[in-house]
Amino acid sequence: MDQSAAPKVSFVSLGCPKALVDSERIITRLRAEGYELARKHDGADLVIVNTCGFLDSAKQESLGAIGEAMAENGKVIVTGCMGAEPEQIEKAYPNVLSITGPQQYESVLEAVHRAVPPVHNPHLDLLPPQGIKLTPRHYAYLKISEGCNNRCTFCIIPKLRGDLVSRQANDVLREAERLVAAGVKELLVVSQDTSAYGIDLKYATSPWKDREVRAKFYDLARELGELGAWVRLQYVYPYPHVDEVIDLMSEGKVLPYLDIPFQHASPDVLKQMRRPAAQDKTLARIKAWREQCPDLTLRSTFIVGFPGETDSDFQYLLDWLDEAQIDRLGCFKYEPVAGATSNNLEGAVPEETKTARWNALMARQKKISAQRLKRKVGTRQQVIIDEVGPSVAKGRSKADAPQIDGSVYVASRRPLKVGEIVTAKIESADEYDLHGTVAGF
Repeated sequence: MDQSAAPKVSFVSLGCPKALVDSERIITRLRAEGYELARKHDGADLVIVNTCGFLDSAKQESLGAIGEAMAENGKVIVTGCMGAEPEQIEKAYPNVLSITGPQQYESVLEAVHRAVPPVHNPHLDLLPPQGIKLTPRHYAYLKISEGCNNRCTFCIIPKLRGDLVSRQANDVLREAERLVAAGVKELLVVSQDTSAYGIDLKYATSPWKDREVRAKFYDLARELGELGAWVRLQYVYPYPHVDEVIDLMSEGKVLPYLDIPFQHASPDVLKQMRRPAAQDKTLARIKAWREQCPDLTLRSTFIVGFPGETDSDFQYLLDWLDEAQIDRLGCFKYEPVAGATSNNLEGAVPEETKTARWNALMARQKKISAQRLKRKVGTRQQVIIDEVGPSVAKGRSKADAPQIDGSVYVASRRPLKVGEIVTAKIESADEYDLHGTVAGF
């Protein structure tokens, strides 16, 4: 297999609507990790067969599907109802890679990872490297579009994935509804440019329940907010219409959390980067957002050492951070990417300078983060539990996206469950995490 190509998985789903939900859940997770779906077994890197075991005829159909996959491909993972009693499958096809029962999403993903590891490219993937770990079933990534219309000079996504292609609103909402019905408590809305959603469709409406819903950022966020799960918006460019979504956050419809990849603050560097959306009024907009929604958490990413970045440009960024008070921040040292137009820019920054700037920025952010988290001591926060321990569980508040933000460590007198949402009284804070106790019993 080409090491740079996305691995391809062929999928067979048999049985009832509940099995179909399981299949969609697995497919959603695979797509979020960069796997592509193949229409044929032949040529795919492996095949997943979601079996039905309700009737003998269904079992025979499942065995037939497994046999066909073995003959045409040879790498086969079996899951679903028939997998709960694997003896018949093992006897007929002893060389299948893995057999698991229904709703064992993590085991299926683990088997896929073992057979065909995902290809992680930090310049392309929406998920961090940790994202190839098995996502717990209480949260899921909901991809609303592919590709990107922007032409940032450091990025080659449009060359590889093409221009923006949005999904119809009802298609996204159907997937989201099924995920919530399957137990997902948190939907993480992702794309290369989430707030550009629907531009390619001219914001066309599609039927959803008893109404028509526009394929537009605000409309989609509003409808997702009616499903009863946490809705977290990621990879949002600060176009003017983002202001409207702050209303939904104030109303509690979607989480008061915006992930906006600002990348820099200096006008000269942003111009060289060819970043979209107006940047000159960003500080005023952040101030207005926080006045409208005081609980708003802002996460962002920045690049230091971009070609042509001067000491004054970097100082501008530090001063901007002091004023913007970004809650969560990721920083990268600029690296040339094959095919990126930024490779042709003059003014390459020496590696030691990049490192010094990275260290200075992260030190500044550490202080900002500690100050902002300290304000939460004494408050009550809703916390979704990710891991449980004997006396202390690890979770996240509404301000924390999985894998990339901080955590909330909560003590409890009663056993907590993964995926449970509890109210915790915050008792202390450090640079990135909160510590507290579950309120009540």
